[in-house]
Amino acid sequence: MLEMRAVSKVFRTEEVETHALRSLDLHVKEGEFVAVTGPSGSGKTTFLNLAGLLETFTSGTYLLDGEDVSSLSDAARSKLRNQKIGFIFQGFNLIPDLNLFDNVDVPLCYRGMKAAERHSRIADALTRVGLGSRMKHYPSQLSGGQQQRAAIARALAGSPRLLLADEPTGNLDSQMASGVMDLLEEIHAAGSTIVIVTHDRDLAARAQRNVHIVDGQTADPD
Repeated sequence: MLEMRAVSKVFRTEEVETHALRSLDLHVKEGEFVAVTGPSGSGKTTFLNLAGLLETFTSGTYLLDGEDVSSLSDAARSKLRNQKIGFIFQGFNLIPDLNLFDNVDVPLCYRGMKAAERHSRIADALTRVGLGSRMKHYPSQLSGGQQQRAAIARALAGSPRLLLADEPTGNLDSQMASGVMDLLEEIHAAGSTIVIVTHDRDLAARAQRNVHIVDGQTADPD
């Protein structure tokens, strides 16, 4: 499903060269639920950005669903990302001027789906996360936990092959965080492949497998 072989990422300025990832090897099988942990600055978010085709890597090989993405054009990467990957961000990334229905609709519009199919997908996704009765609500009218559920619905509506979550409970209290993890476990049980980046070991323990990153490389957890 997701396979990185000796992937490195170097950020360069005129004065500084920063190695965010150093020959990282990481394989996520289809249907797995993997938590990626590690200290701040270890390369977790860089890994997730590369996995989600939001950034390019400096060297190595990355196969997504069996396809080598290293030589793809920006347009091809964007198309592949929109079709196969769903994102859940710590800050929710909902558009404040749009209601929940329209927020979930945005990425579907980019795919050129007909209105009837988009409507069905949006309704199904929001119902699945327990927000079917709040489609016309705006983000400001929801709690943090509800906003994160809306963000999950936005990702699910595209039927992604891979769901990537960056600190999905980072802005939530413990009760809301537990509810979001319950939902992610339900989504995984239904067959989705999920990779989450988290600093919370209790939440990471609920994943099927943990991968620990230190200094841009995989390492055994403490």
